[in-house]
Order: sequence, then structure tokens, then C-alpha cells
Amino acid sequence: MVVGDASLDIDTLVIGAGPGGYVAAIRAAQLGQKVLIVDKSELGGVCLNRGCIPSKALISAAHQYEAAKHADAFGISVENVKVDFAKTQEFKNGVVKKMTGGVAGLLKGNKVEVFNGECMFINENEARVFNDHESPRYRFKNCIIATGSRPIELKPFPFGGRILSSTEALNLQEVPKSLIVIGGGYIGAELGQMYSKFGAKVTIIEGMDSVLAGFDKDMTSLVTKNMKKTGIEIITGAKAESAEQNDKEVTVKYSVNGETKEVTAEYLLVTVGRRPNTDGELGLDLIGLELDERGFVKVDHQGRTSIPHIFAIGDIVAGPALAHKASYEGKVAAEVISGMPSVVDYKCIPAVVFTDPECSSVGYTEAQAKEKGHKVKAGKFPYAGNGRSVSLNHPEGFVKIVAEEGTGLVLGAQIVGLEASNLIAELGLAIEMGATLEDLALTIHAHPTLGEIVMEAAEVVMGHPIHIISR
Repeated sequence: MVVGDASLDIDTLVIGAGPGGYVAAIRAAQLGQKVLIVDKSELGGVCLNRGCIPSKALISAAHQYEAAKHADAFGISVENVKVDFAKTQEFKNGVVKKMTGGVAGLLKGNKVEVFNGECMFINENEARVFNDHESPRYRFKNCIIATGSRPIELKPFPFGGRILSSTEALNLQEVPKSLIVIGGGYIGAELGQMYSKFGAKVTIIEGMDSVLAGFDKDMTSLVTKNMKKTGIEIITGAKAESAEQNDKEVTVKYSVNGETKEVTAEYLLVTVGRRPNTDGELGLDLIGLELDERGFVKVDHQGRTSIPHIFAIGDIVAGPALAHKASYEGKVAAEVISGMPSVVDYKCIPAVVFTDPECSSVGYTEAQAKEKGHKVKAGKFPYAGNGRSVSLNHPEGFVKIVAEEGTGLVLGAQIVGLEASNLIAELGLAIEMGATLEDLALTIHAHPTLGEIVMEAAEVVMGHPIHIISR
């Protein structure tokens, strides 16, 4: 407890305990700094509590339910498969509790001081943290801001009642009979498909010409095919205009091809992106921290803001709102503060969406590589040519590798199929280390594994595949 208005001295103040903030705090402490981390909510931020982790727990449960219903392909009959969604939510909450408890243990083990409450800058070197019980003041040498983001709320669709953000959608205690999703990006696609697998009638309204617009069409076509198998209606090129709700349902009006239509469901989920948390009572304007026109903090190649000893990372700076990007930037900022020559290099940020099948990408797509002036060659190997994927009864999908013509340098890769989220790591490492197609092809992969598809895709691009006929 602070007496009067005296300030406590620390080396580094970290604001926000999400995957960017807590990683930054731990790394800074490892490098000998005295660190205080402040968060008004739970340790782990949105990712561990209201995003990545709980959504993947529910998606995993949906896969289990679907597998039980369709086990006949393996000669297994399962009768009267039912969902007790309250128990499913208990499982999800248990996963979240384990992960957030792990973060608390890591912070304690690294001697990071944790304060649960708000934070407000007094000046460039001091901040007050406060909650219902205390309001100490800290003087810091350096600061890392990692306050994250929140769902964008559209005026015609204010959150409340039967209009949900992703946070409320992850906490429903019953599977909705029907669900409208505005926005077919990764959040809308993941949650819409998850609830569809559990039996909800799902309608996705998307303004672009396809869902998951950030991925290649030959990838997303496999996802939409599976979506339609479970009865999801996908309406593209549409503009959602208004919603009316009562105590039982919500009706959305939308326009497509110049015609106004409407659809009614038990709930409406709005997933149209996220907004940086830079506009609260933190006091960024008080210290003159520079923001861009969209509210993102301006930073240099080391995460340093317009105030040299204050850094910003994660969703509040430009770039994709990804947990692993935030963690990476947090490590860089902590190392720079400690005098290390670290810099941010976004060459190999993988993008993953946990739809069915999963989609992942790293580095350049074929089109992007050409736009950058590379002469490229590319090729793909199908999951159907891999013994492990066939034995798992998941033969749909492919691994595509993009390489530089002549040198064979790996420039990018895209994967759609079972465990695409895990397989992309090898290709990210290949790009990061400057590996070539030959490096991948000559690396002996265990058999039978899904990892062999990466090796086989490299051989396709080189022109001598073994397990498919070369064209």
C-alpha cells in the first residue's frame, strides 16, 4: 500500500495481461527487470477467456459429437447420440480455468507483480492503478501497452438480448435452434460451423463474394462444401441492414442483388471485426501518444511508440489481430527494453482458421509472390494421396507450396485439411530459415503421417512426385 501520493518505482509497466502482455511481462522479468502487469479483467485476456481457447474447446466438442454420429464408416454403431450442452460448457470452462491458472503460475514463478484493476497515465513516466480497494501510483522506466481489442458493434445491431457478440455466443447454455451470423470471416465461420454441427440451423450473411475471403478460393470451397453438408445457408454479396428482436427471436433484413430479404432465427451473432482498445480511460491523449486514423498506436520496427520508452503490441497496433503475433511482439519489446537488438519481422506470421476442414497459410500466396516480382512455381499434393489421412477417413484437402523458380526457395504455403493448423509450422520454419524445396523433399518424414504431405508437395513443385502422377 502506498502512503499519501508517493510513487513506487518499477522497471517496466505492462498494461494488459493477454497473450501479448503476459508474454512480454515474463520475458522482461527473465531479462532481469522488475515488472508490474495490470489488467482490469482476467489473466490471459480475450484469447484465453473469451476467444481462442474457449472457441477451440467448443469446436473440439462439436467434432467429437459429429464423429460419434458418423462412426459407421469404421464399422462402429453408436445409437442415441445426444448433446448435454451445459456439460459441454463445463468442459470449456474447465479448459479456460486450467489455462488461466497456468498463466498465473508463470507470472508468479517469474516474480511478476500482478495488479487486478484499471490503469491511467499521469504523465510519460508515471501511472496510477486502481480498483475498489487501492490506488497505488507507479513510476516506470519503460512501459508496454497491450490492451487488446473488442468486437466491433454496428449501430443497426447493438449487442444485447438476442443480438450477440462472440463473447455471448461462446457462453450460451443451450444449442440454439437457429442462428444468423453477420460476417463470414474466421470468427463467424468457426462459430457458425460449430453450432451447425451441434444441430443449429445456421445462416451466414457475408458482404464479400465468399466466406473466409483472406484465403484462396480453392481452399474455401472445401469449407463451404462441408458447411452446406450440415445445412448452413451461405448468402454472399449481401448487406445486412437492420434487426428487430423480441423475447423469442430476431429478424434481420438484408439486401442482395438489389432485392431486400429477411431471415428470422433464435439468435443473431455479429462478427465483423475487432476494434483496438485505445479509446478508454487509459489516458493516451494525456501523454500525447500518436495514433493513426483508425485508432491504432503508431510504432516502429521494434514496437516503440512516439514516446521512446513506451511500447505498444498486439491488437492495438497495425496488422492482423492474432494472439501469436501479439506474443511475438511482446518478446521483441521486452528484449529491446533490455538492450537487445531485437526487431519485428512479419515474414512468417501463420494464419489459421479452425473450420472443417482447417485452413492455414504462411508467407506468400502464389498471387502475392508474383505481385512482389518473384518468378514462381507452385504445386499441391492432395490429402487423398496420403495413407494416414485416408486411414483417418479425412481424405479431403491439399498442401500447396509456392517457391522461387530457379533457386527453389520456399516463399509461402497454404494448407486445407485435417490438422492444417499443425502442419503449417514446418513450412513457417522453412521460410524463416531460407529452406528450399530440396531441403523439404530430402527431409525424411515418418510414415504413415500427415507430415509426409509437406514432403510430397515439395516433390510436386520440383516435378517428380512419387505418389501422384506428374502432369
